[in-house]
Amino acid sequence: MMNLISWRKNFHLNRSRQIAGALLTHGWGFLRNNNEAVAGGSSRPTAARPAHLRLALEELGTTFIKLGQILSTRADLLPPEYLAELTKLQDSAPPVPFDVIRETLVSELGQPIESVFAEFDTQPLAAASIGQAHAATLPDGTEVVVKIRRPGVVESVNEDLEILKELAATAHRHLEFADRYDLVGLVEEFSQTLRAELDYIREGHSAERFAQNLAGDPGIHVPRVFWNFTTARVLTLERIRGIKINDLKGLDKQGTDRRRLAQYATNIVLKMVCEDGFFHADPHPGNFFIEQNGTIGLIDFGMVGVLDERTQELLADLLIAINHQDADRLVDVFLDLGVTRKRIDRALVRRDIERLLSTYWGLPLGELKVTALLNDVFSIMRQHQMHLPSNLALLLKTVIMIEGLGVNLDPDFRLTMSLRPYTERLVLRQYSPFRFVRSFGRASLEFAKLGVELPQQLRRIVGAAEDGNLQIGMRPEGFGPVIDRLERIANRIVLGVIAAAFINGLAILSSVYRPPGWERWAWVVFAFGFLSALVLGIYLAWTILRPKRT
Repeated sequence: MMNLISWRKNFHLNRSRQIAGALLTHGWGFLRNNNEAVAGGSSRPTAARPAHLRLALEELGTTFIKLGQILSTRADLLPPEYLAELTKLQDSAPPVPFDVIRETLVSELGQPIESVFAEFDTQPLAAASIGQAHAATLPDGTEVVVKIRRPGVVESVNEDLEILKELAATAHRHLEFADRYDLVGLVEEFSQTLRAELDYIREGHSAERFAQNLAGDPGIHVPRVFWNFTTARVLTLERIRGIKINDLKGLDKQGTDRRRLAQYATNIVLKMVCEDGFFHADPHPGNFFIEQNGTIGLIDFGMVGVLDERTQELLADLLIAINHQDADRLVDVFLDLGVTRKRIDRALVRRDIERLLSTYWGLPLGELKVTALLNDVFSIMRQHQMHLPSNLALLLKTVIMIEGLGVNLDPDFRLTMSLRPYTERLVLRQYSPFRFVRSFGRASLEFAKLGVELPQQLRRIVGAAEDGNLQIGMRPEGFGPVIDRLERIANRIVLGVIAAAFINGLAILSSVYRPPGWERWAWVVFAFGFLSALVLGIYLAWTILRPKRT
């Protein structure tokens, strides 16, 4: 046990040195600049700083590459220059030797490869930092893709996540910026997202859920999961063949109507978001294949987003507020959607939202670019130190990506035209009479439950008060600045009292205590006392008069 603890400490130390070395190699400037940009500073990063951040993350491996990819979706946290650079992160790695792949498959599936697959390609289709994919054929002739997780990647990621949590906790204690943005909470969100990608069983269940939600649409093909050959480290899926959706020449050669395809692909994603509340959160072109018959094949279900009922309600309120140019209602939705540890100045937020609304007021729906609008919204959020919950950040990143995909297929594509019927249905569903009846039914049950439990709770409170054990908890988060100021005032008072007592004590001592020959040293005593009192007085005046930090 002691050896294991010692090894973990040594690993932490060595890995921390690697992280520090990578940051020093690529310079610390991007961190300082990013802090200023996120905090609403006016400085803009040079092109080199975002690039150095990307290079540092690539050098640090799997965990940090994934961190950069997730950060590339967080326009509420990072300015556009960093987002554009982080989207270039390549999640690629040297392939694992086939002997290691064979050993993993035998260990996970419990039998030799030849007993499971009629054919198995030893050369991978793709090799990423978490796992690699191989083409194979089942005994019945079905073509499949087998994803195998890299050996040791879970242990490596877990160690990196522990280091990140320690760094976040340290920053939380010492940096106002980290506390304001709840850096500890953001690292925890990232940890959950990354660990979900490591679990292939979870990815398989996500694929099946998409297949069930889209079962009524013959134009979309979600690969089948072969559970007999799937574990937490191995995922076997039906193979999708076709042309990548961004291969415009291939699509034209196949005779695909690109305008129709842009509309259709967008509708699929919007249905996931607005109707199913469960959506593919990584709709980049490499995950869409157009099959020979025009069907869209969808792959890679490691990153998904979920919208709960409460979030859908807030989105409906957001759409209504935008439609009516209601700045006050928009502020309410912003404050409900955003997460912040800082007190928000509502008047300033309202001012910025009114300015945003005036920019887009009267603009025809067909001319409105959703990406530009969202970038302006994110700019306001960064300025006021707000950030989104992870599910909403994934949603808005998905919307931006699907608009880019549509424009690539059809330069005249406008996402707002596709979005309009779905948003109308969302609002109508949100405020339908049936929903009110259902909500009233739930509220009635809660009220009845409260009526049963309230007397017992009141009896407990009264009993605790009579026994002198009643305690009321408070979270004095808003008192921090006040307490800090009171401490500074108290320190000044104490310092002034010490200076006065020193001068008074020196005067009394010199008048009472007169040893023989003291006259020769009197000037030294007086000079020392005067200088000490002068230094204390100057320091006290400086602490009172120095400019206040904002």
